[in-house]
Amino acid sequence: MPSTAKASSTAPDAIFFDGVIYTGAGFAEDKPQIVEAIAIRGAKVIAIGKSAEITRLAGPKTALHDLNSVTTSTFIFPGFNDAHTHLGGAGRTKLNVDLTGVKSLADMLTQIKTAADAAPAGHWLTGGNWDHTLWEQKVLPTRKDLDGVTGNHPTFLDRIDGHISIANSAALAAAGITGKTQPPQGGAIDLDGSGQPTGILRESAQGLVYRVIPPPTAEERRKGDELAIEDALTHGVTSVQDFSDWEDFLVFEKLEKEGKLHLRISEWLPFKDSLDELKAHRAHHDVNDPLLHTGMLKGFMDGSLGSRTAAMKAPFADDPGNTGLPQYNQDELNKMAVDRAAAGFQLGFHAIGDKATSMALDAFSQSGVSTSARNRIEHAQVVDPADIPRFKKLGVIASMQPNHLLTDMNWAVDRLGPQRAAYSYAWKAFLDAGVPLAFGTDYPVEPITPFRGLYAAITRMNEAGTKTYYPENKLTRGQALYAYTQGSAYAEFAEKHKGKLLPGYDADFILVDRDLYKIGAPAILQTHVVQTFVAGQPRLP
Repeated sequence: MPSTAKASSTAPDAIFFDGVIYTGAGFAEDKPQIVEAIAIRGAKVIAIGKSAEITRLAGPKTALHDLNSVTTSTFIFPGFNDAHTHLGGAGRTKLNVDLTGVKSLADMLTQIKTAADAAPAGHWLTGGNWDHTLWEQKVLPTRKDLDGVTGNHPTFLDRIDGHISIANSAALAAAGITGKTQPPQGGAIDLDGSGQPTGILRESAQGLVYRVIPPPTAEERRKGDELAIEDALTHGVTSVQDFSDWEDFLVFEKLEKEGKLHLRISEWLPFKDSLDELKAHRAHHDVNDPLLHTGMLKGFMDGSLGSRTAAMKAPFADDPGNTGLPQYNQDELNKMAVDRAAAGFQLGFHAIGDKATSMALDAFSQSGVSTSARNRIEHAQVVDPADIPRFKKLGVIASMQPNHLLTDMNWAVDRLGPQRAAYSYAWKAFLDAGVPLAFGTDYPVEPITPFRGLYAAITRMNEAGTKTYYPENKLTRGQALYAYTQGSAYAEFAEKHKGKLLPGYDADFILVDRDLYKIGAPAILQTHVVQTFVAGQPRLP
């Protein structure tokens, strides 16, 4: 007999049959459950089993989908739940100067000049996503480089990690930044040999320019958000845990009211905001809304490895004397964590460096809440081995992005030295210690496709397959899929209804053109999503 949520005479809205359907059960044990058919009613899965059994449930209006009759073989998997995105930032990058993947400073300047020539007089040029570690000469750009191509346009372009940005002279002038400007706590203004700004602003110093940039219009913001949502759905992502501006949340809310929001979004709030503001924003929208709600508080402990602003216990191996830029002192952090935990908020801290991770764990230990709070450390890229058991003891989730390794392995050992590098991106070490993993992409720092992350998690090799990074921390196929579906659902308290295709669970699933569990690892990178379903409805544009 088929497995059903409960006995009912109501026929399914849709049945998919004669296929290879991974329910998600058994992923953690690497013993995946596969069924032939699945029945959907409303937004939920109501039955799974053999084709002959499930198709007997069909009524006159049930849509029958024969997975064996399509030209290209398709396989069904639970939809991916990206545990760390920035939809608003991604959308605005798409609408402005998108420098993702540029291979040299010359290419970067060519693209900026094209945008400047096409922009109205005096229009700010924003966006970015440049990455100087991809260039043969891995030297940061300067304001003088930009001045030569930007004309009268103030220009401010962030690095791909968002932790440093480059401003031209017009942007610096608009922000009143000179060689004598004191950076805010946790920030830095790079100066040249004559004591003048180079244009590079690090961490909180970026805010000096952000505050004078005209905000996007309502139409621009919505268009960008819609493009980012479309990108997620196209790549098989059915849920995201997102950190965007409050104005973006209001766009998502409007889309939902119009029946046009087709991606599940749990929106994080800024840890640094006042408690009164946080409580007001939490109360603004039903926290039990299955499509859109507010969730965790996101705080920043430090910066990034790529920009050498991660907070480290010892200096960077390739930058002696530099231990990064912590964003809090411990006492201040502890007090804020205690107050926010007492108000019932889940806490999540961006921590890249080992010192940042230790600071976050110290704050969690002071917050006075049980392990059921499911507090999180986002990234956890470089961790002191002595701190890994503390994750388990405190019930802290390691929310990580395996696709970062594909970019970072080109220079991570140089930054960290071999001893620290051995404990970086340590997915298996966390699992072995009993620490829950939740996977995401950090979109748009990396593309939102989850297939790069799956490949990285199970191979720890570059995309060309020519370089390996400490392979002892590889995961199995099932462990990686679990972290990208059920692990990320657990991280947002949704594991009882999201991440599996079992009766009573959300009907969020994808049809892909290959068996992700059985194909060779390199083939995962070429996966094509045929269709994405959210709440039982096809949602690809």
